[in-house]
Amino acid sequence: MLDIVWRAVAIGIGATVFMDVWAILLNKAFGLPRPNWGLVGRWVRHLPEKVFHDDIGKAAPYAHEKALGWAFHYLVGMLYGVILVVLAGAGWLAAPTFLPAFILGIVTVGAGWFLLAPGMGAGWAASKLPNPMLVRTLNLVSHTVFALGLFSTALLVR
Repeated sequence: MLDIVWRAVAIGIGATVFMDVWAILLNKAFGLPRPNWGLVGRWVRHLPEKVFHDDIGKAAPYAHEKALGWAFHYLVGMLYGVILVVLAGAGWLAAPTFLPAFILGIVTVGAGWFLLAPGMGAGWAASKLPNPMLVRTLNLVSHTVFALGLFSTALLVR
């Protein structure tokens, strides 16, 4: 059982690394901004008091918000790795296929669109941003990359 949990966590970490490398490539190739994990950390720090902010940038800063944001990002990735193995079954670890990883990758966009974005003040599915369709498209592509990371890491740890 411990082996299954370890591999599920590793799959989530690997997928999160894939997503981070993708963000770096988009930044280097097209000048797109990288995710601001400091503001995510600020949002996490304020969760006990408030979930939805008009602008998380105006919330009181937290000294270690960047570290908290990065930790949260990887914790969520690990959780998604565990969820994938629970839903696909432990047998999936022996013979991973892309479809379960892809379905989970796309479903996880919902957490960003319907919790994180409105929580930070960007509106439902980034609707308050000047370019919501571009943001949504990039979210879908990034989560597809996350799915590729889930699948690829599963192949590595099987």
